[in-house]
Amino acid sequence: MKSRSQQALSRRAALKGGVASTVLWPACFRARAAERQELSFVVVTDTHLGYRNQESAAKLWHKTALEINDAPGELVLHLGDIVDGGREEQYPIYLETRGLINKRVHEVGGNHDPEDLFRKYIREEVSTVVEHSWLRFLLVNNARRDSHDGFLLPEQLYWLRSRCEEAVRDDQLVCICMHVPAHWNRHPDRAWYVKPGSGHKEFGELLDRFKDQLVLVAHGHFHNGIRGWNDRYGVHEICFPSALYNQNRGLEEKAAPGFNPGEFRAGYTLVTIREGTMRLRYKPIGDEVSLERQCDMGRSA
Repeated sequence: MKSRSQQALSRRAALKGGVASTVLWPACFRARAAERQELSFVVVTDTHLGYRNQESAAKLWHKTALEINDAPGELVLHLGDIVDGGREEQYPIYLETRGLINKRVHEVGGNHDPEDLFRKYIREEVSTVVEHSWLRFLLVNNARRDSHDGFLLPEQLYWLRSRCEEAVRDDQLVCICMHVPAHWNRHPDRAWYVKPGSGHKEFGELLDRFKDQLVLVAHGHFHNGIRGWNDRYGVHEICFPSALYNQNRGLEEKAAPGFNPGEFRAGYTLVTIREGTMRLRYKPIGDEVSLERQCDMGRSA
């Protein structure tokens, strides 16, 4: 039997020391980027309240929320694993602290967030659209509690296609937000992704079809700082840093595909899109911005 979310869906590199890294961007975006107003937002993920049955994660989230409240940006995206291990008692703590942020905050569920608890405490409509001027965020839960891999159901893929078609009609660009990446990543990487048979091929086809409309596919899950790729149709697929802990897997040194610049402290990301450029600023909690990645639209990596 389909869950309520499935039924509802069926119904409807690095820049350091001033040295820039440039990447390929969609032709549609390149052509009109200068005509669109500047947008800014904050990305935070993997807060894991209740981690190891201790209060440390909740305290760090409190500190993070106070910083985010003072940070530039019109809205906040939380990319999943709000609590750790499905601990229900942690959701009210998360929400109380979220109330310190005087910005709109929008979450997706992670593999530590049971869908029934996400519906109860965060949002009844698990998959949703967030409008932000000319940019449309599509928030989808592609995670399950019993796996680190991601899963995109036919109903979810249909919903994504339909919302992208609406964006084309309305002359909007799109950012897809889901906890688990769909991009291949094998050893020495995490090897957690939407695998063949679970929507991998179909999501790649969606990227191809809407490559001129897609600005970013945003994920959490990896705890590896900023981990990303832009080798599929020029679309950026990025895992953002955890606000609890990150690990250095030596991916840059091992020449793993994609990029993983060298900052691994707990933190969040300030994102600004302006005049054909997307700027990512890594903000370790309690410190100044330590790393910047500038994505210059229209130039090949």
